[in-house]
Amino acid sequence: MERAVDLDEAAAAVFQRQPDWQNAGLVVAPVTWRDGAAPWPQQLETDRSRVSDPDSIGVHVSGTCDAELLVVLYRGGWADVEYIVSIEDAGVLLVRAVSSAKAFGELLDTCMSRVFGPRGPVPVVGERGRNEFTSGPSSFGLLL
Repeated sequence: MERAVDLDEAAAAVFQRQPDWQNAGLVVAPVTWRDGAAPWPQQLETDRSRVSDPDSIGVHVSGTCDAELLVVLYRGGWADVEYIVSIEDAGVLLVRAVSSAKAFGELLDTCMSRVFGPRGPVPVVGERGRNEFTSGPSSFGLLL
């Protein structure tokens, strides 16, 4: 697989943002690493030193109201994004153009704002009394 993105730098983008996410009340799981040199099925590792040839990293963030975000970045320059904001607002996206750690950080910022609101989950009462989030479905259009 081509190495379009330095995954160590991308992980640093996660670590840089993690304290703010946690201060907003979100739960951030340890970054996972997949070793491209490991035999199939490859195990996900949370200890970077156990991975000799990283080909992806993953970050999983969860919040109140069952909102969750999972982003997996591949060294080839694309990412898979899985999210759930509510029962009516969930999905899976393929993001094709992640060419740098900076671009990955921007992707994370966009995803976090979309799923958890600009400063964490901010539910508002919807028309039928259910919780909805202030961000709308169109905000993911920037990712494709």
